[in-house]
Amino acid sequence: MPVKNDTYFRHLKAGEKDYKRSDSGGLFMLVTKTGSKLWRYAYNFDSKQKLLALGQYPVTSLADARIKRDDAKKLLGEGIDPSVSRKEERRSARMARANTFEAVAKELMDKSEAEGDAPKTLKKKQWLLDFANKEFGKRPIAEIKAPEILDALRKIEKRGRHETATRARGTIGAVFRFAIATGRAERDPTADLRGALITPTVTHRATIVEPKAVGALLRAIDGFEGHAVTRYALKLAPLVFVRPGELRQAEWAEFQTLELSR
Repeated sequence: MPVKNDTYFRHLKAGEKDYKRSDSGGLFMLVTKTGSKLWRYAYNFDSKQKLLALGQYPVTSLADARIKRDDAKKLLGEGIDPSVSRKEERRSARMARANTFEAVAKELMDKSEAEGDAPKTLKKKQWLLDFANKEFGKRPIAEIKAPEILDALRKIEKRGRHETATRARGTIGAVFRFAIATGRAERDPTADLRGALITPTVTHRATIVEPKAVGALLRAIDGFEGHAVTRYALKLAPLVFVRPGELRQAEWAEFQTLELSR
C-alpha cells in the first residue's frame, strides 16, 4: 500500500455518511458527513478492540497524528492502555486546576478559624494571603516555584517593608505545608528562599517584667507563622529560660537529664 501524504487527506470530501480512510499502523481518518476530519487510532488491548481519539485535522496534522500514534504504541509496549492513560492525564490536569494556591489557602484559613484563631490573627493572615493570591493565587499550587514566590516578595521589599516580606514568606510556606499534608504538593519551595530576602533590622527590647506584657508576648509567640523550627523554639524558650544560642545548640541528652532531675 503506497504511503499517503497530507495532500491526500486534505482533499477528502464529506459524503452522504461517515467513512474512514486508513493511514498506517492503525491510524485512520474518520470523515463525517458534516465535513469534520477526525484522527483515530485503532488498537487491541486485553483482547478488546479499542479506539483512541488523536485530534481533528488540520489542527492536528498528519505528522502530529503519526507521532501520537507512535506514543500510544509505546504505552502498549509497556502494558499500558493508552485510553486509560489519557483519562488519567485529564483527571490530573483537572485536579491541578482545582488545587490552586488560592483554594488551598482558603482551606487553611477555614481550618485556622475552626481551631479558634483570634480574629486579629486571622485578619493578619488573610491580608498576607491576599497579596499572594494577587500574584499567583490562580496557579496550581504544585506548579509554583521558588523564583516566582521570590519575585512576589521582592515587590514588598521594594516598598521598604522587609519584615512584612519575611512574614509573607512564612504564611505562604504554611499554605504549601498544608498542601503537602493533603497530598496536593510535593514540597515547600519557600524553604529555598532562606537567605534570599533582606534581613529586617532588629531593634533590641528591654526585658519584659510586667505580667500583662508577658501575656502579650506569649500570645504573640503562639500566633507566630514563620518556619516550624523557629516556632517550636519560641514556644520552648519560656519553658527553659536559656539564651537563644544555648537553645539552638541544645542536645537531646540535656532534655533527658532535665526530665530525670524532676
